[in-house]
Amino acid sequence: MIILWTDALIFILMAIIVVLAFYMRGQAHIKRPLQQIGSSRIGMVSLVVLLVFVLIGLLDSLHFKAGDEQKNEIISLLDYWATPLRERGEKTYSAPFATTLYSKEMMTLADGSRQWDYPRLVFGGRHLDDPETQRSADIVQKGLYGFMQGAGLVAFCMLLSWGMLAEQHKRFMRGSTAKAVWAAAFVLVSVSYALIHLSVYYHVLGTDKVGEDVFYQAVKSIRTGLVIGTLTTLIMLPMAIIFGILAGFFRGWVDDVIQYLYTTLNSIPGVLLIAASILMVQVYMANHEEAFTSVLVRADMRLLFLCLILGVTSWTGLCRLLRAETLKLREMEYVQAAHALGVKQGVILLRHILPNVMHIVLISVVLDFSSLVLAEAVLSYINIGVDPTTYSWGNMINGARLEMAREPIVWWSLSAAFVFMFALVLAANLFADVVQAAFDPRRSGNE
Repeated sequence: MIILWTDALIFILMAIIVVLAFYMRGQAHIKRPLQQIGSSRIGMVSLVVLLVFVLIGLLDSLHFKAGDEQKNEIISLLDYWATPLRERGEKTYSAPFATTLYSKEMMTLADGSRQWDYPRLVFGGRHLDDPETQRSADIVQKGLYGFMQGAGLVAFCMLLSWGMLAEQHKRFMRGSTAKAVWAAAFVLVSVSYALIHLSVYYHVLGTDKVGEDVFYQAVKSIRTGLVIGTLTTLIMLPMAIIFGILAGFFRGWVDDVIQYLYTTLNSIPGVLLIAASILMVQVYMANHEEAFTSVLVRADMRLLFLCLILGVTSWTGLCRLLRAETLKLREMEYVQAAHALGVKQGVILLRHILPNVMHIVLISVVLDFSSLVLAEAVLSYINIGVDPTTYSWGNMINGARLEMAREPIVWWSLSAAFVFMFALVLAANLFADVVQAAFDPRRSGNE
């Protein structure tokens, strides 16, 4: 078992989420918003989509060494299960579900003659004797087979859940929200099974310039997007919460120092700060090659530093919000009463201020997640993001910009990155809207 820095931080974050879930479960002021989220069909369907992405990201965060002593590479559990996609590369570009390369080449036939034509792929569709007549029917047949496997799995889980639930809890299964969740799970699992089954026989999203499967690249990029969105938040939250509350509560010179700090940080262009930090990391790794013997370890270290830099540059907005809210809360009657009774300031901060600003923290976290995922794509596009060897949607888009200038156009790499990133960001934004509506006290007061 190999634990990378980002792997360790991901599982620490998961542990924190579990602890917070148990803590909030018994809080009366948290129960009502959670019930509101649970009754929202859009929110729960979005959560199902996000959980699928999270599951893929976690599988890609379990690393171990594989192969013999000569080829002792570090792979993840997802890589192990996706070995056919990882190892069955082609020569160069091929379109989705194609059986030949995308460009014509001079081929030598069996009789020694030479012909200008599209060469057959080494792996894609090699089980077909006559691709022209057999491919369409074969794709439909294998796609339906995989779809039925996924549908059978969801149906089995539904029946198992129905049998294990007590009679008084079965009414939740009949609700509109539960039906929407099961419908979303049915579509996601069935389509995923169909694509997985088809990917054994075809390159379902084509191949790139070096012949690597684009579907494999898009799935592997999920972990990068999740790491950028979650670990950056984990780094940013402590600074934003501590500085924001302290500035609003104590005011005076404490407020002046903190305002000067985040105003100065905001005055520095974020892209220049990120570029300078990434350059420093590259120089450090070049001067200490003995500590970064693996390409994966080097790429992981650069990803970690990118999260650190994004966290340092993105806490100022939440800090301002928390400062403004704390300025209002410190004048409330119950806080003034606590002061009059001689309650210590640390107790007031923990008991009265922090719990009453958590709705702003939760809303900001879910809203910032999608913007951080998009930020990685933009930074990688201008070559100051993650390492070029790291799978990410930004690197896919960066590589696809030259492909769009080809004739004929190689469109599938850009489309795959767009579809996967669109699904993750859309689900995060929809879930963020539901969380904001549930935890916003102004909305809840009008209901």
